[in-house]
Amino acid sequence: MTKRLPPERREPRFDRDYDEEERAERRPSRDKPKRSKRRGRRQTSLLGLLLRWTLVACIWIGIAGSAAVAYYASKLPPIDQLAVPKRPPNIAIMSIDGQLLANRGDTGGAAVHIADLPPYLPKAFVAIEDRRFYSHFGVDPLGILRAVLRNVTGRGTMQGGSTLTQQLAKNLFLTQERTLPRKIQEAILALWLEHRYSKTQILELYLNRVYFGSGAFGVEAASRKYFGHGAKDVTLQEAAMLAGLMKAPSKLAPNRNPEAAVERAAQVVAAMKDEGFITDGMAKLALAKPAQAVKDAGAGSINYAADYVVDTLDDTIGAIEDDIVVTTTISQPLQAGAEKALTEELDKKGGKFGVTQGAMVAMDPDGSIRVLIGGRDYAASQFDRAVSAKRQPGSSFKPFVYLAALERGLTPETVREDGPINVRGWQPENYSHEYFGPVTLTKALSLSLNTVAVRICLEAGPRTVATTAHRLGITSELQANASIALGTSEVSPLEMATAYTPFANGGIGVQPHIILRVKTASGRMLYQRKTGSNGRVIDPRYVEMMNTMMTETLISGTARKGEIPGWQAAGKTGTSQDWRDAWFIGYTSRLVTAVWLGNDDSSPTKKASGGNLPVEIWSRFMKQAMAGEQPEPLPLGTWRGDGPANEASPLFGRDPRESPMASATPLPPPPRDPTSAERAAYGYQVPRQARRDAGDPVPPADIPAEGGDYRRVANPSMFERIFGGG
Repeated sequence: MTKRLPPERREPRFDRDYDEEERAERRPSRDKPKRSKRRGRRQTSLLGLLLRWTLVACIWIGIAGSAAVAYYASKLPPIDQLAVPKRPPNIAIMSIDGQLLANRGDTGGAAVHIADLPPYLPKAFVAIEDRRFYSHFGVDPLGILRAVLRNVTGRGTMQGGSTLTQQLAKNLFLTQERTLPRKIQEAILALWLEHRYSKTQILELYLNRVYFGSGAFGVEAASRKYFGHGAKDVTLQEAAMLAGLMKAPSKLAPNRNPEAAVERAAQVVAAMKDEGFITDGMAKLALAKPAQAVKDAGAGSINYAADYVVDTLDDTIGAIEDDIVVTTTISQPLQAGAEKALTEELDKKGGKFGVTQGAMVAMDPDGSIRVLIGGRDYAASQFDRAVSAKRQPGSSFKPFVYLAALERGLTPETVREDGPINVRGWQPENYSHEYFGPVTLTKALSLSLNTVAVRICLEAGPRTVATTAHRLGITSELQANASIALGTSEVSPLEMATAYTPFANGGIGVQPHIILRVKTASGRMLYQRKTGSNGRVIDPRYVEMMNTMMTETLISGTARKGEIPGWQAAGKTGTSQDWRDAWFIGYTSRLVTAVWLGNDDSSPTKKASGGNLPVEIWSRFMKQAMAGEQPEPLPLGTWRGDGPANEASPLFGRDPRESPMASATPLPPPPRDPTSAERAAYGYQVPRQARRDAGDPVPPADIPAEGGDYRRVANPSMFERIFGGG
């Protein structure tokens, strides 16, 4: 029997790698079924392992996500203390006839209710921004997934996953930064909003809070900004354009990028049709006639009036908590007419006269401000020259000088010498350097003769003149020296219009005002102006005298271009030293209007005087303003006597501080032949009767407007330089 040898021992080899298939081939064939079975079990175990670790990962991700949510939620106020921030109050500023002039406040427009809007307006936002708005719970996972797929595949435009509720949460509570923490907080707040408010309330909040570009917050402000009317009147095309702005408000603003705005609006229309919000016919019409933005009215002069309203509100009603509606005294047609007259005349002639700026104020005889224009272009400069700028009024200040003299006993027919005068070294001259000898006060005022104004100012007393101007409505500080006669103290156009108003209304001092009433948006009255005045500030007889003199200014004086057919009109021109300021303040029985022209840096103009460009602007505006009104005469004429009187100063020997309103009877006239001391004291010569009877000298055909050449004698004292003859 053969002895069996043991199997040959085979040592393992490490110089070669074997893959699984090679190992299988080297194994005995009887082992192959067993290996296949093991392989199936191994694959099953790998799949289970994968599922197990996936589940574990999901659990850990959930834990981490919950921890992150809890952490960032802790950074928010407690839910029980969370509240929608109060919308900044809007100030709707209305004209006297109920037209909206401007909105003021952080939002730029009032809040609106969805019930007051056309149904396609909110639907446009839902169609393009959040189609599943009415079905999700604040966060839309399907919407996020769809947006991701579209962005990855490149199908359609790039999309975000935020719902309308999330966008509202961001606008109400968060910053605009794009970070993961902010997105987590946004989602948390969106869930809270959905729990706290209805879908309609959320959509209404959204429409009133989101930014639409160009400084407009809320759909009402945006509608007025881009289309010139309220949100309740928007068309389907306009609604689509407004909804399209949400993607990029600044880039798609129709007043800046109309082509892009129209293209985006077309996408909104298509989305609305896909959602069944509009019919095919409506979509075709909207695409055929896209909306167009109106010309931006933000630079209009009405903004000066709106700013003045806001400035005075604090003294009227105090702090503003809710949306309010302010009814003003402003007349929108008159404001537009004045703006057109000012800007067009400056555009046409401003370069010729070296004038770059202007201001206008028009006021009713009761002090109601109908027009307020603080500059040539609000967009270029918001500084209100009608209210805040103080400029020398020049000879337009002279009516206060003449009134002070009349109240001390002179009359329009009183004669004074137009000739050289020396007041402690100061030698004021007429602009033309000509003198006309003896002239009546009416003639002197209408031709704006400087020497006569200085003489009667000295007769009445500079302090009396200053007191008279303050009594009529000037509020600025006035320097009570001899030069006050030529308007060297600075005042504003609003002050000048106010101080001239008593001449138009029969002598009653007025309080300039622009606010009639203030209500909340719900209609609760907060303020109602009551009728009021400063009482009588000019005796009726002196009103008549002043009107008689100042009507002559428009008939034969420095404002001959300013006549208004069918109306009695009066006024006074003014030009400050070196042609820096040009004024005209004129009035009828219905309206007082002040016009100022000049340059912000007080540089001299190219001989712009009160008698040329300001009068032309005033006349153009007033003809429009008085059209259709029944002409009413100014109070004048009943004072007239038998002839010239009061040839010399009635103040000689009297207290110049005596109130001009203290006595109802005229002061007694002085002697006809004053002494030389009296002449020297007041710097004038009393004309003789023979010279008066010869008649006033005929002035040259072209009398330049007043300007004033303040030539001084050699080596005056410092006191004389500062105070003149005061």
